[in-house]
Amino acid sequence: QLARIQTDSVVEMLRELHPDLHFEIAVAMSTTGDKILDTALSKIGEKSLFTKELENALERNEVDLVVHSLKDLPTSLPPGFTIGAVCKRESPLDAVVFHPKNFGKTLGLLPEKSVIGTSSLRRAAQLKKKFPHLEFRDIRGNLNTRLKKLDEKDEFSAIILAAAGLKRMGWENRIGQLLSPEDCLYAVGQGALAVEVRAKDQEILNMVSALHDGETVLCCIAERAFMKRLEGGCSVPVAVSSMLKDGQLYLTGAVYSLDGSDSLKETMQTSVNYPQQNEDGPNDDVQHVGITARNVAGQAQEAAENLGVELASLLLSKGAKHILSVARQLNDAC
Repeated sequence: QLARIQTDSVVEMLRELHPDLHFEIAVAMSTTGDKILDTALSKIGEKSLFTKELENALERNEVDLVVHSLKDLPTSLPPGFTIGAVCKRESPLDAVVFHPKNFGKTLGLLPEKSVIGTSSLRRAAQLKKKFPHLEFRDIRGNLNTRLKKLDEKDEFSAIILAAAGLKRMGWENRIGQLLSPEDCLYAVGQGALAVEVRAKDQEILNMVSALHDGETVLCCIAERAFMKRLEGGCSVPVAVSSMLKDGQLYLTGAVYSLDGSDSLKETMQTSVNYPQQNEDGPNDDVQHVGITARNVAGQAQEAAENLGVELASLLLSKGAKHILSVARQLNDAC
């Protein structure tokens, strides 16, 4: 349902820009990530859990564009594909949805040994450290399924979900607590929608590039470059927060051990105050961590990517590789 709402919202924007074109939402597909619901995401070990089947349809020309949650897209896309648009980001924050009996509470006010459901190592690692009185347990399924499990069983006192998904579904009233970046840094790309297209399909690339939101593009390029340099994925706890203000791009990045006891966190900034240059030619389609953004200044994109790489390199120089490899081994062993 959420995937459909997200796709509809992108198609609606395209229809407004191109009233003469006919858009058909032809295919509803289940992906590997949708089908394997009895295993933690971090255990399945497939980088393209929610994307591979959709990319196959793109490759076969069965569809011309695919709408994803950007956080589901790996930092390296298969050859021949690119992210042709990154739409304006909805809230990137994590949200706590409480069991009806805990309505009005916050995580800090829940009783000792209350069980919190989350499928994310990143959330669990940060929140275990901050709320040691709580227990964290894996919960899978789409938003509807997870909310049903929360409401109809007594297994969970609360679950953690991305605020963006809840808002898009019209369930904002279920958000009992929004977690600020001080409480819980968010996932790379969280809250942003990406439109994936065939990299050589100039017509489609031109059409969707109007949907790019410049600020979101630069923040997400920095975040994705950070993740890529760390070689992180959903099997290790990597988290970020980014902000663009007065031409300066700020990126905070962190890595955690599985229980949150060991962590490294740093913030860096760079200027992205470059004018957009209208250069026709091969430079138009330079990809930055899988994103082709024709209407965002190339130098600004480069600066954003360098920021992510430099921040990751700083954490690696302080021992991030060890924290992440131990986390990966422990996760594989559990």
